[in-house]
Amino acid sequence: MKIKVYFENDKYIAGITLRDESEPEDGNMALHACENPDRVIANRIKLAEMLNCGLDDFVCSYQTHSSNFHQVTQTDRGRGAKSMDTAIADNDALYTDEPNLLLCCFTADCVPVTFYNEISGLIGMIHSGWQGTVKEITSKVLEQIIQLEHCCPDDLKIHLGPALSQNRFEVDKDVCEKFEALGYAEDFIYYNDRTHKYHIDNQQVVKRQCERMGIRQERITVDETCTYDSPYGFSYRKDKNCGRHLSFIMKKR
Repeated sequence: MKIKVYFENDKYIAGITLRDESEPEDGNMALHACENPDRVIANRIKLAEMLNCGLDDFVCSYQTHSSNFHQVTQTDRGRGAKSMDTAIADNDALYTDEPNLLLCCFTADCVPVTFYNEISGLIGMIHSGWQGTVKEITSKVLEQIIQLEHCCPDDLKIHLGPALSQNRFEVDKDVCEKFEALGYAEDFIYYNDRTHKYHIDNQQVVKRQCERMGIRQERITVDETCTYDSPYGFSYRKDKNCGRHLSFIMKKR
C-alpha cells in the first residue's frame, strides 16, 4: 500500500493514502464509493497496521460538502470505521486534543486540510471541496479552535493535501460567482477564452482562508500534486466511479 507521510514524530503522525493498482480497488479507502465494502475494510486494516493502530481507532464522517465540524472525543472511537451507518453524520471536519484517535478525511479532487497545534496538541482534518470552500469551512473551523479552544495561530501548522489543479478545475459562471462573492479569491481565477470556462485554484483559496485567520504563510505547506494528472491520484472529475484517498492525522499518547 502506498502512503505519503506528511510528518511523523513522537507526538503526531499525518499523511495520505495513494492510488495503488496493486491493492484491492486500487487502494480505495471509502465505503461510500466502492464496489466491495470488504475490500475497503481490508485496505483500512492494512493502513492501520502500517500506522501501528487499530481499525477501531479510526474516526470517520459521512461527508456532505457542508461547513459542519465535530469535536471528537473517546466516545467517537471507531465511528464509521467499519460501516457508514456509524459515521458522524452530515459532517466535513474533525478536531480533537485526545490521543490515539485517527481522524480521517476522504477525497478525490477536494482539498484535504490537516492541522495540528504544536503547543496544545490539538489536531484536525477538514474536507474542503469547492462547496466547502465557498461555505468557508476552513475559516469556521479555525475560528472555532482559535476562539473557543484558545489555539494561538502562531502555534498551528497546516498542510493542504493533493487536489484538483487549477488547470483541471474548470467551471461555469455560476460556480465562479460563488468564489468571487468571497471577496478574496479573484487572484486564483482565470477565464479561458477558448473553452469559455473559468479555472479556479481551490487549494490557493483555502490557503488564503488560513492566512486570513492569522496563520502565517511559513506555517502552511501545500502538496501541489494534481489528483487528475497523477497516476497515484483518485479524481472524481476524471472518473466518476473512482475510489477515494484517506487523509489522516493522529496524536500519539
